[in-house]
Amino acid sequence: MRAIEFAEYGPPSVVYVAEVPQPHAGPGEIRIAVRASGVSPGEMRIRSGALRDVVPVTFPFRTGFDAAGVVDEVGDGVAGVDEGDEVFGMVGAATRGANAEFAVLTGWAPKPAGWSWEEAGGAAGAVETSTRVLDRLAVRAGQTLLVQAAAGGVGTVAVQLAVARGATVIGTASAHNHDFLRSLGAEPTTYGTGLAARVGALAPAGVDAVFDCAGGALPDLVAIAGDTARVVTIADMDAAAHGVHMSHGAPADETGKAVGAGADPLAVHGLALAVTLAGEGRLRVPVAAAFPLAEAAAAHELSETRHARGKIVLMS
Repeated sequence: MRAIEFAEYGPPSVVYVAEVPQPHAGPGEIRIAVRASGVSPGEMRIRSGALRDVVPVTFPFRTGFDAAGVVDEVGDGVAGVDEGDEVFGMVGAATRGANAEFAVLTGWAPKPAGWSWEEAGGAAGAVETSTRVLDRLAVRAGQTLLVQAAAGGVGTVAVQLAVARGATVIGTASAHNHDFLRSLGAEPTTYGTGLAARVGALAPAGVDAVFDCAGGALPDLVAIAGDTARVVTIADMDAAAHGVHMSHGAPADETGKAVGAGADPLAVHGLALAVTLAGEGRLRVPVAAAFPLAEAAAAHELSETRHARGKIVLMS
């Protein structure tokens, strides 16, 4: 089968299409014929080498964390899903490999009828990441959350999940994305110089938590939150220097503890809630662009611009 991988650290051009053996579902797993899969911003940093001291890599590295498709193998011990079912979900964090024609999922949920394949293919990673961070920040009804880079693939989903929890959400984005953020339920503002004053005008009582999806502004974000413990980033490699937690997912070892430096357990439970919210019309997955597998390098290039509004996906 065709799959996307890279065999060295470097720019988007190191990504290529490889012919690899098909994977098969083991106990507790399912295999899908992939229709669409997500391009993960976190994997841009893995590919570039920026995370080499945090996330161990064995080359060649197969890319892709989330996918959607049709079930064609059901592993031992799996109930509630049959061959032919349409699902979305995630592969093992250690093995990856969702950017392919077939993928083995370790966590999944039924594909919402209202989602296209493109939306479903890019959903699980953003849902898992958003749920993981919102859980760590304990975001709940009545609170105010600031989402930095709210128009991106994770930010758009984080806004909607926080709104669903009953939180008031302020989201930063370029001015041309402000109406888009309002449509998701956030109060928009621009990022950059003067952010604290703009957020203060929108939230005179202050914000309770900050979810940073961009990086590069932690001193301002900590000042806005008033406490490093109230800020979580998924994008700033200098987080530790600012006393801020950088959240990334990792598989669990035999004791159930997440492995990898500073890793948080995967929030797979978020997928079921996403299905419910999608069915109620309260969660959509904005798609910035869809590329065929053969153009995976171009998808990586677009992701690295950090100007894509929503998810970038690959179509199998």
